Amino acid sequence: MLEETLRSISPVDYSIANVIQERLDNLTKPLGALGRLEEIAKRYCLIKGDVKADIGRKVVFTFAADHGVTLEGVSKYPKEVTAQMVFNFLRGGAGINVLARHVGAEVVVVDIGVDYDFGNPPIPPLAKGGKGGLFVSKKIARGTGNMVKGPAMTKDEAVKAIEVGIELVRKEKKKKRGLAVVGTGEMGIGNTTASSAIAAVITGSDVEEVTGRGTGIDDDTYQRKVDVIKKAIEVNKPDREDGLDVLSKVGGYEIGGIAGVILGAASEGIPVVVDGFISSAGALIAASIEPKVKDYIFASHMSQEIGHRAILESIGQRPILDLDMRLGEGTGAALAMGIIDASVKILNEMATFDEAGVSN
Repeated sequence: MLEETLRSISPVDYSIANVIQERLDNLTKPLGALGRLEEIAKRYCLIKGDVKADIGRKVVFTFAADHGVTLEGVSKYPKEVTAQMVFNFLRGGAGINVLARHVGAEVVVVDIGVDYDFGNPPIPPLAKGGKGGLFVSKKIARGTGNMVKGPAMTKDEAVKAIEVGIELVRKEKKKKRGLAVVGTGEMGIGNTTASSAIAAVITGSDVEEVTGRGTGIDDDTYQRKVDVIKKAIEVNKPDREDGLDVLSKVGGYEIGGIAGVILGAASEGIPVVVDGFISSAGALIAASIEPKVKDYIFASHMSQEIGHRAILESIGQRPILDLDMRLGEGTGAALAMGIIDASVKILNEMATFDEAGVSN
């Protein structure tokens, strides 16, 4: 599936760029007066291949997985929080549920590697404030291996994680209302450690330059986290030119699933809105495997995690929002979907000078 997907990813067609720009320039406003809203609308329509593309059904995929590296004491919270938060997503009580409801997006919660037996499907209590997330069981294993002892996963598991993401995009696209735009999110105690390792390897940055405090760890825990990442890279020697190798050696199942969503969306001509630091690590893996996916990505926001900037520079994306967020789950992606929706509506619904009878 992965190889077939890679073959089907085409570059974004810019042949209608001038037509889109002409309409933007003729809307009832000074040239460029709506700033980045115009840029966002143009990019969205180019990906869709339509001068007046609509935003239809929105889906945020929130992948959950555990990490063996938590045994090294790199997080403020125990790994049990991963499973507990999955139930919160399903009840509709998490940040991603609130913001997804706000922008009219659906949430698909994917168990791709949680160290907990949810059953299929789990039956959560009555959802708070409205519908909770849809549960999908795609568990590869009950968490990755401890990457300071050896690879986080096998190459086959890395491919499987990516293919889970591809499969989910295709499945959602086949539903009655189709799939207009996707967002990525995650939950996994220890996943900022894996993401910092990925960022350090692929961007060539020093570990300290891309490692933040994740859940709010103290100075001693932070230094231990940096040392653990350095040791994992030294032990596994991931090849920075091979995204699959990096994912398998120092990554996580949820990061692989996110990379798969990005590859799958690009192969289907669907824009993908990437959340914060961990989701962007998935984007870094996807872009390493197939650079053409960069043109299908919207970076939703600038995370407080210090390594996020290096990743966004590497994939050539400027964040839509900068709100000092660092929650994950897909919260930034959901918020940015609202901005993208507004941008496209400006292009589609705002009158031109001719239509409004206003002198240009």
